[in-house]
Amino acid sequence: MSNTLLVVGATGMLGEPVARRLRADGHHVKVFTRNAANAKAKFGAEYEVVTGDVEDRRSLEAALAGCQGVHINLDGGLDPDLERRGAENVAGAAARAGVQRVTYLSGASVTKENCWYAGTKAKFEAEAAIRASGVPYTIFQATFFMETLPRFVRGTRASILGAQPHPWHWVAADDYAGMVSKAYTTPAAANKTLHVFGPQAWTMRQALQTYCDIARPDAKTGAVPFWMASIIANLSRDQTLQAVLPFFRYSEKVAEAGDPAEANSLLGAPTTTLERWCQRHAGD
Repeated sequence: MSNTLLVVGATGMLGEPVARRLRADGHHVKVFTRNAANAKAKFGAEYEVVTGDVEDRRSLEAALAGCQGVHINLDGGLDPDLERRGAENVAGAAARAGVQRVTYLSGASVTKENCWYAGTKAKFEAEAAIRASGVPYTIFQATFFMETLPRFVRGTRASILGAQPHPWHWVAADDYAGMVSKAYTTPAAANKTLHVFGPQAWTMRQALQTYCDIARPDAKTGAVPFWMASIIANLSRDQTLQAVLPFFRYSEKVAEAGDPAEANSLLGAPTTTLERWCQRHAGD
């Protein structure tokens, strides 16, 4: 069955694969964006581009007109609470528009106990707002995505910060996108919080080393202690490093939560291995 679906955050690294998979599966996809020209250049004429902002409720309501579903993929960046505010606004507008399903990308470590970290608190409260909206929902608590690995590389240096001892079941964005799409045609996926894990467990250091061995053999992999990373960030005034330090401190303390069995049963288990993904992206 074909639906009209709005994708919030479709131009982002993890929103784009969802938008493309929904379109490939026969849905009419609306791309909600603040920059229509960029979105049209990225997606082309097969997608309907609508301009708006998640903090502008009128633009959300206009974009949701005629939609059966809305997918939320937000990243607040330096303002993590934007994710909470945006999800709350989208869910409220969806309820008023009579939307039949909301899907949302959350995280595998999102629990009440981990809300001491601002990014997790925003996701936890975004989930709560979606559940409270009254619109049937599917929340995806996904683990680390393989697509983030190239971001660990600067020039010929691939680095993690801290020891990062916890294993994570890294997942490919295309596999996740297939699960999102199937959720819209699976009634049993309504009002579910589903855990999305890939087929293999790797520590951050192991995953990065595998990526470099296959896709970036010119890059040397290493770990930078937090004390050293802090000094480098302060002396160099490296805003990127300053921004990611709190996240790495967080990820060293927490681990994946949940069981992917229900998600795999309802929507099909992710099958892309890290090695296969790296081979596909060698030279990117």
